[in-house]
Amino acid sequence: MVDFNKFGLHADVLRAIGDLEFTKPTPIQSDAIPHAMAGRDLLACASTGSGKTAAFLLPIIQRLRQQPGRGTRALIITPTRELAAQIVEHAHALARHTRVRAAAVYGGVGMKPQQEALRRGVDIIVATPGRLLDHMQYDYTNFQKLEVLVLDEADRMLDMGFLPDIRRVLKSLPVGASRQTLFFSATMPAPIVELSRELLNQPARINIERKSAPVQGLAQALYPVPQKLKPELLIELLKRDEIGNVIVFTRTKHRANRLYEKIERSGIAAARIHGNRSQAQRTEALAGFKKGRYRVLVATDIVARGIDIEALDHVVNFDVPHTPDDYIHRVGRTARAEMTGDAFTFVAPEEEPLVRDIERATQKKIERRVVKGFDYDRKHDEALEIPLADRIAAIRARKREERGRSEARARGEVAPRRRQPHRERQGRSARP
Repeated sequence: MVDFNKFGLHADVLRAIGDLEFTKPTPIQSDAIPHAMAGRDLLACASTGSGKTAAFLLPIIQRLRQQPGRGTRALIITPTRELAAQIVEHAHALARHTRVRAAAVYGGVGMKPQQEALRRGVDIIVATPGRLLDHMQYDYTNFQKLEVLVLDEADRMLDMGFLPDIRRVLKSLPVGASRQTLFFSATMPAPIVELSRELLNQPARINIERKSAPVQGLAQALYPVPQKLKPELLIELLKRDEIGNVIVFTRTKHRANRLYEKIERSGIAAARIHGNRSQAQRTEALAGFKKGRYRVLVATDIVARGIDIEALDHVVNFDVPHTPDDYIHRVGRTARAEMTGDAFTFVAPEEEPLVRDIERATQKKIERRVVKGFDYDRKHDEALEIPLADRIAAIRARKREERGRSEARARGEVAPRRRQPHRERQGRSARP
């Protein structure tokens, strides 16, 4: 912790750093914190797992600790609910010995507690763009005292289509010549560069020319396998204990659901997290995974950035990511904060071009592995992914059937469906 003394942080902040057992600043923290504490705008390229959350939270807490409770003075905008909750958790930990308070504002949960936080003027608000705009329609949202604005994971917000919402938020904020803006992005596509030019005033520039690369301490391997045998290979590796606790990334929500069901049927504790799950379900899945109740977390890219899971053993790309940047963000969930971890990618023949793109971008040939004793020629009973046309047809057929029963009941032609005994209904409802 001695190395954190060089920043001139207050003893209360240093005490929290000690509580968290931070030993030394990460490179992004060493580069960014002095500029942020000096009040400069900041434009930083920072990959996932680099420690950038503390790089902007520590200067903010240091700045606000002298006069907390004077209204919302820092606004952090971030792309996902999970990341917003994670940043608030870190803010609470780093500000635990001060009177600085933070609150999260995001969708999928009730607005009333968020209204109260905005009405009170909590020192730090961490928000997703859409829910923030919902609140900004009302006069209880007051950013007149805003001193620091942070845009975190700016390129991810671009990918998710949030750039128009971001511009609406920025347009609604009061103009402040002295406001400090800290801009973090893993990559710098043209729209993000343009936005940074609009927002920032002579910023300090950090790592802008660096190329994205997987974090240090990460062991990578490719597993060539037919597409339809991917679930069996994953379950085989889990049962052999060649994979520990793991986040498994799938291409679609449908594939995540189907894979989760297969893993559950194999007797391995699993959870799933994607955009069609409620916020309560997403929170429970992530919390259960962190606490060890689930060994496997099946996910779409909603958790590829910003989620800090300590001592994650493995990441598995069940489907090869479509871009090298997506690959880097996914595998960056493990080997965080100078730890080690493994990233395995299952590669079907049709995905080989995507692998070549990743190896070209990272300038690294990834080891290929074959699992001894696994039958690569085995027959499979069912496809993981039901074609979209078939799913739509099944939904329509079910709706026609339900509509027919309803109309028949209205005509008195059939009796309503018999209620099942309590025990049977209870057992069926307990199924995932």
